[in-house]
Amino acid sequence: MSIACLGITVLDRIQRVATLPTVGGKYVATDYYEVGGGPAATAAVAVAKLGHQVEFIGRVGNDSVATTMLAELSSYDVNVENIVRIEGASSAFSAILVDDEGERMIINFQDPSLSRDPKALESLDFSKYTTILTDVRWPEGAKYALEQAKKFNIPSVLDADLSPDPIDELVELADHVAFSEPGLERFTGITDPIEGLKAAQQRTQGMVYVTVGSKGCYWIENGEIQHQAGLKVDVVDTTGAGDVFHGALAVAVAESMPTRESIIFSNTVAAVKCTKRGGREGIPSREEVELKLQK
Repeated sequence: MSIACLGITVLDRIQRVATLPTVGGKYVATDYYEVGGGPAATAAVAVAKLGHQVEFIGRVGNDSVATTMLAELSSYDVNVENIVRIEGASSAFSAILVDDEGERMIINFQDPSLSRDPKALESLDFSKYTTILTDVRWPEGAKYALEQAKKFNIPSVLDADLSPDPIDELVELADHVAFSEPGLERFTGITDPIEGLKAAQQRTQGMVYVTVGSKGCYWIENGEIQHQAGLKVDVVDTTGAGDVFHGALAVAVAESMPTRESIIFSNTVAAVKCTKRGGREGIPSREEVELKLQK
């Protein structure tokens, strides 16, 4: 039995700069590297590094970018046999600036010809998964996967980040809805994360969470706001931290961890990731996480 992660995969083209630009102009990068990214794809890598079998399901073109991304995912023992290849489309990629404080600016491109039709998913047997995680960047695919989760009584996790599309149906369907702070504000129109979380809870029967960077995570349990502080680390790069948190949360859900334990676990995995550059290089193994939790 494995965990399914469905959504976007992108090639991240990352440049290091002293500070993030605030105005137009020319800037000099101090480093450059490429690594696979995308919320669901990076979550899948986290799941694999935490010791679970995992399958990534997403859309790619038939190009060299896809070849690079899928080879990297496979190198982390992520199953990509059910990837959806779309002829004539370009695979997704992002330009990312990371400053000396570890903060980043991401500009993502998705080819409009990268078909959003979920029909290719109809041949997959979703009943074989222990947990299904989706991001919001392929909403039609996410909706289908979450409906399958309901059909087969499989727990589901939604990475509710910013999206150009409405995510109301996805939030309503998911068992665990983990918002980013910007994603929660977009969804509710409320800037305060605690009040936004309360508003989001009115629109789903699932559990709702919001990650607030170094402040950790808030969630609602038994009608009450709960909070767990984040782990303090020397930050090198926050790229992918939220994606890694969601991958760890999917693992915690698959293992039926109590809620606070699952948040401590997910916070720890995401924090350790931030101590190294890139969205995946710093993802810790399960052994590293357990050692960190014992301190």
